[in-house]
Amino acid sequence: MGNVHTEDEVLTTADGPMSVIVAAPIGPPRGGVVVIQEAFGLTGHIRRVTEAVAEAGYLAIAPALFHRSEEQVFGYGDFERLGPVIMTLTAATIEMDVDAAFSELARKGIEESKFAMMGFCMGGTITLATAARRPLGAAITFYGGGIAESRFGLPSGLDSAAKLQSPWLGLYGDLDAHIPVADVEQLRVVAATASVDTEVVRYAEADHGFHCDERPSFKATASTDALARTLRFLDEHLG
Repeated sequence: MGNVHTEDEVLTTADGPMSVIVAAPIGPPRGGVVVIQEAFGLTGHIRRVTEAVAEAGYLAIAPALFHRSEEQVFGYGDFERLGPVIMTLTAATIEMDVDAAFSELARKGIEESKFAMMGFCMGGTITLATAARRPLGAAITFYGGGIAESRFGLPSGLDSAAKLQSPWLGLYGDLDAHIPVADVEQLRVVAATASVDTEVVRYAEADHGFHCDERPSFKATASTDALARTLRFLDEHLG
């Protein structure tokens, strides 16, 4: 992308170095967005997401949440190797890494009022929990599971939705066998009770992972619409 500068950097955490993808617009950024990976690591898809966000004028940082493990990027069907790595995640390590990424946004000159976050699958779950833990300018979840139950030691999605401190947008596919539509609708109701702006969007013909152009479940129409809604949500709430 001609209007974006992308590079790989390394941040220092209490648990050692953490790789991050940093995509910056050419010119002053309008805010900063932490992009949280799917369960498969910092894939090409996540890199392109950070670049799309930067193309829209935001500084984007994607932290490698698996930096404590020897293997950090996995194939989309490589669940045997991936499983043990996912099991090492805890609420404490997740929060450490997310907060390190936000601290890097601040170090790069982004005001805290202009912080935002978005995440996919596992990252969507983490985004919703963080939106309840921190007052962000905006937060966007793509098909994050764990709505009715806790994952990684984080609160359930319903618990997080009830305590939202950040404007939040949730994007889900009706064909997603991992996330029942009934759970999504319950999440919509609970999120609407929060004191911040919330919205839930369902795509009737979309499955889990519909935004990832590297997966068989990719759905171009839903992906295009979801990205447009995401950028509009960022614009509306980060000014």
